Formats: sequence, C-alpha cells, structure tokens
Amino acid sequence: MKIIVTLALILTSFATLANDVLSMKARSELLDNILIERFEQVLPGVMQRENIDMWVIMSREYNEDPVLKTMLPSTWLSARRHTMLVIYNPGNGAPLERLAVARYAVSDLFEKAWDKEAEPDQFKALAAIISERDPERIAVNISTSFALGDGMSATEQAYFLGALPQKYKERVVSGERLAIGWLETRSELEMKHYPTIAKMGHKLIATAFSNDVVVPGVTTTDDVVWWLRDKSNELGFSNWFHPTVSIQRADNEVFDQIKAFSKRPGENIIQSGDLIHVDFGITYLRLNTDQQQHAYILKPGETEAPAGLVAALANANRLQDILTDNFKTGRSGNEILAMSRKQAIDEGIKPAIYTHPLGLHGHAAGPTIGMWDAQEGVPVNGDYPMYPNTAYSIELNAATFVPEWNKEVRIMLEEDAFFDGKRVTYLDSRQKTFHLISSKQ
Repeated sequence: MKIIVTLALILTSFATLANDVLSMKARSELLDNILIERFEQVLPGVMQRENIDMWVIMSREYNEDPVLKTMLPSTWLSARRHTMLVIYNPGNGAPLERLAVARYAVSDLFEKAWDKEAEPDQFKALAAIISERDPERIAVNISTSFALGDGMSATEQAYFLGALPQKYKERVVSGERLAIGWLETRSELEMKHYPTIAKMGHKLIATAFSNDVVVPGVTTTDDVVWWLRDKSNELGFSNWFHPTVSIQRADNEVFDQIKAFSKRPGENIIQSGDLIHVDFGITYLRLNTDQQQHAYILKPGETEAPAGLVAALANANRLQDILTDNFKTGRSGNEILAMSRKQAIDEGIKPAIYTHPLGLHGHAAGPTIGMWDAQEGVPVNGDYPMYPNTAYSIELNAATFVPEWNKEVRIMLEEDAFFDGKRVTYLDSRQKTFHLISSKQ
C-alpha cells in the first residue's frame, strides 16, 4: 500500500510539472527583469569590491566570452558581428553606464555608442570612449586559472591594446575576480525562482526512479538516462551534461574511482536488490541544477532497504552537514575542504568531497571545494574565498561497509544549496531516504 500511495504522489507531482514551466514569452520577460536587477543590484557592489572603474567585454559572433553570454538580453542568442560592451562606474553612487560599441544597441540594456559612418574603426571608437571617461583601472577578461574569466581572445587583446594610448594600456588589468564575482553572485529575483528549478529536477528524478519508468529485470540504466533526456526536452529544459545512471549491488565488484567518475557503464539491466544512482542536471532561466540521488529496488517481500544501506545514507547526510557547517564568508575552498575532511574522519566517516559553485554555469565560478581526484586541495581555484549570496552543488560521497552485502558501498549525493553569508539552505531539501521501487511488474 505504501508503494502504491508513493507512486500515485509521484505521478501527480510529475503531471503538474509541465504547468510550472513558463511560456517562452514569459521566460523572456523574466530573464530580462533578472538581468536588469543584476546590473543594478549585483554588479555595482562587485565592481566596487574589486576596485574596477571600467569593464570591457567583447565577443565575435559564435565565439562568445562566457561572461558576455550572461549579459545578453533574452532575445539575443549570441553576439552579433563583433559585440563590445563597456560598463563604467562613474563613482559617487551614480548608476553604472552601460554602452554597446557595436553596430546595434543591445536591447535596452546597453546604449549604442558607435557610429560606424563617423568612425569606421570599431577599436578606435572603443579607445575614444575610454579616453573620454579616463578610468584608473580597466578590466578585461583574461585569466590563467579561471576559464570563465578568460573570454577575451588573443586576437581581440592584441587589437584592443594596439588601439589604446600608452597611459591606458598601463591601466588594463585582469578582470578575473570581477568576472567570478558577477557570475557567482545571485540576485533576489534569481533566488525567488531557483528553488522551483531545483524542485523540477527532483520531480524528474523521482519519476525516473519509480515503477512508472523502471521495470526490474527489463529496464536498463541507459533506458532511464534517455527517459530523462527526452522528458527534459519535452518540458523545454536543456541538460548541461549527459545524465548517468549506475548500479551498486551485492556482488564481488569493488568500487572503482575512475570507473565511477569517468567510465560509467551504459547498458546494465536493473534488478531487484540493486542500489541505483543518478547524476542529472537541467538548465532553465539560465540557471543550472546538479543533483545526485539513489533508489533501492525492493526484493519480493521487502518494504524497506537493508539497514546497512540506510546507515550508509545517514553517514552521507552527516558528511553534508559537516561540510555545510564549515561554510564561512572569507574562508577558502581549500580551508573548507581540509576542515570538513578532518572532522568527518574524526567521526569515523570515510569522506570524498568535490563540491563546486553552481549558477549561470553547471561547474560555475567561485571556490572549488575539492575534486574527486584532488582531496588534498586544488591550487588557486581552491584558494578563492567564499562570498555571500552564492550557490553550490553540495557534491560528495561517503563509503560505508554494508554487512548485508559484505562490501563497502559509496553513497554519492549531490544537492543544490544557497549560502547567504551565514548559513546554507538547500534549494529544495535533500535526499534523506531512498526512492523505493517495487520488484513487481
């Protein structure tokens, strides 16, 4: 009876999911409102924090700087011709000036500031705008360590510097931290909608991990993967990575780190008694989810997962608590990693932590908190500090010996969360009990 009721709730929940998805027009309006809010409420503070007077961002069509793509209005799907954006902070609390040194105005977000007929050379027009405003520090997107802050091409950099008077060349600096700050900081309007996006991801996983999709002894892991891809597409989402579904079961196979994270098997028939795992993410309203959960396939006569697996899940939940309790403004990713691993090991947990920022990208800008193959820390990216109003994919695993299987099992969890500067809140709760799938067909 419990399984039937749970399944009915899942199907009802999934049936309402499509009603929560906005029309393309409504999405467009919301995205532009979010972007205006971000320009008015997020960017001024980040520019002031990083002591940048002017930010110059440019892209040729189909070779977009990853930052520029996050600044385009909803109806612009790419840069046009050679799009140059200039954001200038005049100081004294005045609003940021947003200019488009381009053939077109960029919607109402960037005012057109180039008359090609008066000055055919686009780079000279840009240099004139810079000279007129006389900024002390001019940021461009070049970075040796953060890919998301390294969007200016070598060609553009050469032409840009070649067009500038010497005194302004000397004022050009890397916009690495400015780019990260813009990308990682969430606005109020984004956070109003982000929990709903996380809930949508969870609803898809809940349906995928039910008897509505899985028939034990028949359904393969690849069947579930492609169901997730198809349903995401039908609902108007995109997937920023191809999902994976994997199996742990009571056999002699030992967990293999390389296999688990880079060479996961495809075709594998799901059987009663299996513990299945999914890694799944969607993109909607330019925001991304990244979620990992588990389901247990009940054997005939079972109503719950074995006690050893339940204990293993509890250990992984405890590791989540340890990690998020160590989030603190100004603390680096490497510091959070080291503190959390030590505390977990002291508590008898076998941890692996590989948490990353989340937002306008899946593997987003901000502090790296471990990688699955770098539990000692990550140079540079892991040294970046944590700031308030940032989102994270709380990704980790805990290894626990399960007596019923006479082997070690890894519970691999990933849930989306928000750090407000004082505490961490999961966007749509987190998995604390297994999805249960009946063995009956």
